[in-house]
Amino acid sequence: MAQAAGPAEGRNMRIVVVNNFFPPRVGGSAHMSASLAEQYAADGHEVLAVTAAYGDAPAEEEKHGYRVVRLPAMKMPQIGLSIDFDMTFSSVRPGNWRKLRKLLDEFKPDAVHLHGQFFDLSWMAGLYARRRGIPVVLTIHTLLISEKKLYGAVFRFLDACLVRPILGIIKPRYVILDKLGVDYCVQRYKTSDANSDYYPIAVDTEHFEKPLTKDVRAENEIGDAPLIVSLGHVIPLRNRLPLVEAMPGILEKHPDTKVVVVGRVYHDAFLKRAEELGVRDAFIVKGAVPKDDVPAYFDAADIVTHDLNGGCGTASLEAMLSGTATIASAALDNYPGIELRNGENILFVPPDDPAAVRETVVELLDDPVKREAIAKRQSAMVRDNFGLDVVAGEHLRTFEKLVAEKAGKDG
Repeated sequence: MAQAAGPAEGRNMRIVVVNNFFPPRVGGSAHMSASLAEQYAADGHEVLAVTAAYGDAPAEEEKHGYRVVRLPAMKMPQIGLSIDFDMTFSSVRPGNWRKLRKLLDEFKPDAVHLHGQFFDLSWMAGLYARRRGIPVVLTIHTLLISEKKLYGAVFRFLDACLVRPILGIIKPRYVILDKLGVDYCVQRYKTSDANSDYYPIAVDTEHFEKPLTKDVRAENEIGDAPLIVSLGHVIPLRNRLPLVEAMPGILEKHPDTKVVVVGRVYHDAFLKRAEELGVRDAFIVKGAVPKDDVPAYFDAADIVTHDLNGGCGTASLEAMLSGTATIASAALDNYPGIELRNGENILFVPPDDPAAVRETVVELLDDPVKREAIAKRQSAMVRDNFGLDVVAGEHLRTFEKLVAEKAGKDG
């Protein structure tokens, strides 16, 4: 990944950002799509964000220099799948196809940036763009996989019989965030270097320069005890079980250690296992918190650990940026083009390995000087390679190239 670059040069563009997940909903793809929309606007482009209605969020608003429109949506029932978020869909609501078409006709986009390959708004906006010859970029955030054989088979079927055929019609330019995503997309969607770019997750550096909103240690009566923060929705793909299994050994060396789990709990197996192991009292479960509170949780922590089942997503990268030692479980070639060195600018353990988690946590708690040094190197690595301005600049250059190619064909 190139070091920090300025905004893409060229004429201003009209860019549509589409994601069923968007603030005030919390989550990695929601935050990333909103941050990119804000950066595109800050770089002088006209931006429209289209998303699904959520809670009491307004149907339309202007924020951070761009316009947000939320289409009416229906909530999908939770049925226990590994991607079982409180998902909402807009295509089933009468009139939404017409509303979206009218909205985009009026906006006249030069490019469309879709987030999420299996969301109906991505399909709707992607098909609209395809019919009108508008360049489409699609960022792959979540992979349709499951550790359960039945669900895994269902997801493979959906990818083969629904998602891939629709993407074959839309023909987007893919943005893939990590090596796991690259391997998945090659296998499931037959992507290649010819139709893909490899840009990492975008992290909003300015968000972590704001004043802290709360004193997490005082609020939870933790005092000076060792604190591990685990931030992100609890789902089977990120089940927290390696951390729970590691806790008896951690508590043996540091008996006052507390773990604050932040995020919606869609899968509570970790709490049941904590009860069985007698470590439930070490866990404080907070549920979802506003985005503005996230830096306060990272600031309070001695260690952050979230991605222990394989991966290193937005929450882990934000924790590194904040200056807190962070443990994850991806491969060193996880981000194409970015050099990761375990123990220097990254802390990786093997996936689903409680012994490695225990050993790494105890070592960091035993050696505050080492912990602070690795935290500083992690923060610099994230700022240089994952900073919002850097990643947004790469996206904008892709948009400009696609728009120029279209103009050449039209001319």
